[in-house]
This record gives sequence, C-alpha cells and structure tokens, in this order.
Amino acid sequence: MNTKFQTVEEYLATFPPKTKKFLKDLRATIKQAAPQAEETISYNMPAFKLHGMLIWYAGYKEHIGLYPKTTVIQAFKKDLEEYKQSKGTIQFPLDQPLPLDLITRIVKYRIRENLEAAKNKVKK
Repeated sequence: MNTKFQTVEEYLATFPPKTKKFLKDLRATIKQAAPQAEETISYNMPAFKLHGMLIWYAGYKEHIGLYPKTTVIQAFKKDLEEYKQSKGTIQFPLDQPLPLDLITRIVKYRIRENLEAAKNKVKK
C-alpha cells in the first residue's frame, strides 16, 4: 500500500473491523493519558506529539505495533516480557486484549521524558 495518509481517520479506514477496534482503543487510551498531546501522522502512521514526538502506533495483520522510543523498552522490560519487541517497538497480538493500563503508564513515562528533555533544552 503506497497511500500517503493525511489524517488518522484515513489510516484507520484501511483496516478490518477487529484491527480497527484495537487501534481505536489504543488511540483513546493514549488521548486519555496525554490529553494535551497533538495527534498527527508521522512516518505515515498515527502519532502523538507533546514537546516533541511522544509515541507512534500502527496496525498489522497479526498485531498492533507501538513505537514509544528505546528508553521505554528498557524502563518497562519486566512488564513487556510477554510481548514481542525490538529496539524501539512493542507488538501487541490481536488475539489478546490490549494491556491498556500498561500503555497508559508507557505514555505517561514518555510525557515525563519529553518534559524533562524540554526543560533541559531551555537551561542550555
């Protein structure tokens, strides 16, 4: 698919109902955890930014990918043991419920990281 998405709604419209529900639940969870964050499309996938990029997510055939930056993978290592992951990616399989509490904690962690980075930038 070579579609260049302009909005999150355009992106979501390309998925089957089950995947779309997971994506919408994830989106709502991120919005609730970071109500001041701005929703955008970045790297042709939904993302949120707040004092810089906060988090990205994407739908796939068998899983939902969450891209919270590498530091999250290390900080939540124990909580993420049951999920497939790589350097900056967490995969939540579509045959299991999304761990919404864990996702909320991850988003709040990323907010703290971005706020700290913004504060340090101002000090320089």
